[in-house]
Amino acid sequence: MTSELRAPDHSGADTRPKKSRTKTMLPWLMLAVWIGLVVGSFSLAGKLDSVTRDGQADYLPASAQSTKVLQAEAGLPGGENGLLVVLYERPDGLQPGDREAVARGHAELAERFGNDTDAPPQIVDSKDGTALMYALPLDHEAIDEEAGATAEARDLLADRPDGLNAYVTGPTAIGADMDEVFDAVDATLMLATAAVVAVLLILTYRSPLLWLVPLVSVGAAAVASMGVVYALTQVFDFTITSMSSALLIVLVFGAGTDYALLLVSRYREELHHHERPIDAMLAALRGAGPAILASAATVVAGLLCLLAADLNSISSLGPVGAAGIGAALLVMLTLFPALLVVLGRRVFWPFVPRLGVEAHASGSRWARLGELVARRRVVGWVVPLVILGGLALGTVGVNSALPQLDQFARSTPESVTGAKLIEARYPDQGGQPLTVMSRPDHSREVLAAVESTPGVVSAEIGRASDDWVEISVIPVDSPESTGETATIKHLRENVREVAGEAALVGGPSAEKLDEAETNKSDRNLVMPLILLVVLAILGLLLRAIVAPLVLVATVVVSYFGALGLCNLLFDHVLGFAGLESSVPLIGFLFLVALGVDYNIFLMTRVREEAVRHGTVEGTKRGLATTGGVITSAGVVLAATFAVLASLPLVMLVEIGILVAVGVLIDTLLVRSIVVPALTMSLGSRIWWPSKLWRASEDSVDDRV
Repeated sequence: MTSELRAPDHSGADTRPKKSRTKTMLPWLMLAVWIGLVVGSFSLAGKLDSVTRDGQADYLPASAQSTKVLQAEAGLPGGENGLLVVLYERPDGLQPGDREAVARGHAELAERFGNDTDAPPQIVDSKDGTALMYALPLDHEAIDEEAGATAEARDLLADRPDGLNAYVTGPTAIGADMDEVFDAVDATLMLATAAVVAVLLILTYRSPLLWLVPLVSVGAAAVASMGVVYALTQVFDFTITSMSSALLIVLVFGAGTDYALLLVSRYREELHHHERPIDAMLAALRGAGPAILASAATVVAGLLCLLAADLNSISSLGPVGAAGIGAALLVMLTLFPALLVVLGRRVFWPFVPRLGVEAHASGSRWARLGELVARRRVVGWVVPLVILGGLALGTVGVNSALPQLDQFARSTPESVTGAKLIEARYPDQGGQPLTVMSRPDHSREVLAAVESTPGVVSAEIGRASDDWVEISVIPVDSPESTGETATIKHLRENVREVAGEAALVGGPSAEKLDEAETNKSDRNLVMPLILLVVLAILGLLLRAIVAPLVLVATVVVSYFGALGLCNLLFDHVLGFAGLESSVPLIGFLFLVALGVDYNIFLMTRVREEAVRHGTVEGTKRGLATTGGVITSAGVVLAATFAVLASLPLVMLVEIGILVAVGVLIDTLLVRSIVVPALTMSLGSRIWWPSKLWRASEDSVDDRV
């Protein structure tokens, strides 16, 4: 042992002890650096909420008509005004005194929010005699914020006769209720994700101490990533939404834990060959590091493809997610190894790896699965792909236009209840106001064009400035219905004919329409871009063309299978009103990038083994060695995304379930069976045109 530790250099001097001391001090130095970085990140991470914005203009592209309407409204007297709609309802019919109570409530609200208290209230009766309704414009100069205005309005209306229900709804109230939900998302998500990851790590490692190390490390990565994202917002002009903030937490916990599982697995192997933990860790980093780096690079590259998207909420997710993955990678390749080395072998107690005692994978269930797949290669890839193709049929007829009133999961806020009651009690007046902005010299022609548009109940000129004139339009059809969508499109055509670019059509429903159409164009652009980037990275990593094409094809098939299955689940089991328009693209990004991750972990090990043992035997050995840890990583990642299903927003629930289902399909079926079966069926041809293709002596047959 002494002769191994003391190797003289060419001058005869013994330098090994000095190097050994340097190695020993390196983990402690790394810990000290990271303690300082995390402490410094806390203050920045706490400021992330202050730059998070969830206004509709923060989601929409600058080129959308509805965005331009919002900008034009901001320049009108009073700025971009809010609007509350108040509905009073007595289900068994209005009683004497109810109308007086409604008028009294209107007067109190008008006085509080700067409206003309002398003007008579425009109270609208329902035809069935059960409801009264009025609209109340809000001057933003008279209120502090949407949430505060909505809460104050509800408090002021609490004094009313027994049995008379009051609902504060309208665009401002719906936005306030949405903000209230978003405000609680990050803290809830952080705690729930940490709890889920902790449970899964305990079950995976069955150690009283080991599970804490990756959890502490990934927590540090989460804090660091939030601090980095906040710092980026101070340098670059991009939008942080609550959606991207929530996905940042899930990404860091999921990806960071995956990297930890893969590194620990390789570290445990190396501890059987190295006496000192520092030497075992360095060997583990050399072995697993390239695959982890390639995995992170793939996800980061895929995320940065989102910068090509036109929708603000999607394009901003790119740098936010990339910062999260970068922080997770850096922590798991520096802080995490340092913690493991400092704690030594005892961190694995009671299953401590012993020097010189080999860990046998040949008798494991994954080795047996590899033998089974080798005997039934064609069946191993044909049957699963047929099943996934059948599931993909569930995407036929998918409705990717979730109405605004159906965005809340589990509980329905007052604003949504009120809006739906208005649709029921006022079937002929359920239209949500649209806003047409016209240049002053075209306002009369534009007003005439609006009034002549089919589907418009009424239109009137409102506020005006030197640059714009506001025209308020009431459509016949209910918000976001097929009829209202047609009305918006007809309005845009008609006003363009008379005023060109000098007239714009906006409003809440127009904003949702622009968002859905932009999402569609973004999907057509970004999805192929992601595939090209992932193919390029895989080609460089595996030094082949066939293997990347096969791997990407399997991931795409698993994505459409997951999307079809989840669409059926959302529609027939959970009863959602549609698929939120951004879900297919976000799901595609995560499932392709993260799905390729696991194939990278598998195929880099397969290639390493194939050099020595040939492709078929190398595939069996690679599956036996990596099957357990990759499956554990997939389950952890799926569970972290599934945490999103606990949140009260349909959009996040759909993203969480889609990614969780897709990751499980990819991990348990595609990566464990389909990819090994295809690799063994193709044999050495999988590595074409690399040297390994020519050097391999595998005989490829068609065993079924």
